[in-house]
Amino acid sequence: MTSTSLLLVERFGPVARLTLNRPAQGNAMDAPLARTLLAAAIACDADASIRCVLLTGSGKLFCAGGDIGAFQQAGTALPALVMDITASLHAAVARLARMDKPLVTALNGAAAGAGLGLALMGDVVLAARSAHLTAAYTAIGLSPDAGASWWLPRLAGLRQAQDMILTNRRVRAEEARELGLVTRVVDDADLAQEAMAVATRLASYATQALGRSRRLLLQSFDTGLEAHLQAEAREIAAAATTPDGREGVRAFVERRAALFDTLSTAFTPGQA
Repeated sequence: MTSTSLLLVERFGPVARLTLNRPAQGNAMDAPLARTLLAAAIACDADASIRCVLLTGSGKLFCAGGDIGAFQQAGTALPALVMDITASLHAAVARLARMDKPLVTALNGAAAGAGLGLALMGDVVLAARSAHLTAAYTAIGLSPDAGASWWLPRLAGLRQAQDMILTNRRVRAEEARELGLVTRVVDDADLAQEAMAVATRLASYATQALGRSRRLLLQSFDTGLEAHLQAEAREIAAAATTPDGREGVRAFVERRAALFDTLSTAFTPGQA
């Protein structure tokens, strides 16, 4: 997995940082960027040495959504272009949402359109104080993509999702935190360091246990209580058979920090 001009890929010990890198276009999503993001998502999922993924943007925006300039140039071929972009983008979203490794999203600026979906899918969403969220779709005669209409009602409720998607209301970072869309708001100058610290801490945990927890949380809205309790029982029993599960129990009894099978035990934030 290597960097490209569209997506910067950096390794910090067990953390992979992916940076959307079209700052002149507000990191807007076009077909090449969508394909590149999908390739990176597949690589992160497959690489056992990566234990947490951090997604952010370069420049002043996190992601402005779809590349409207490319949409305009497509003319009558716009439907085919949109299908091309969403095929890769949605596969990337699904891969990042369902992998065992946790995902941190760091919103360095506006997250609009497809950027809203990318922002909300993080397990931990950190927002710079200057950042804001907006759906933006209906203002240009389009409907949501990148999972925005799936995440929003689950995180903030149907009424807030209707308000944001139908009216395109701009939600500032602090309000987004109050609505449950953002985990924490930090000063702009501290965002990169705080995001890496969070990702590094997550990378020190048992990856399979995190993956089981991610799956349970994702399916919790779609299963009844009894079915979900059965799923919890299966997952915790399976986790108990793993070396990480045994080490966690042993460490608790011995009153020491668990040493999971992780590269991060020898890594400190800021070390590349």
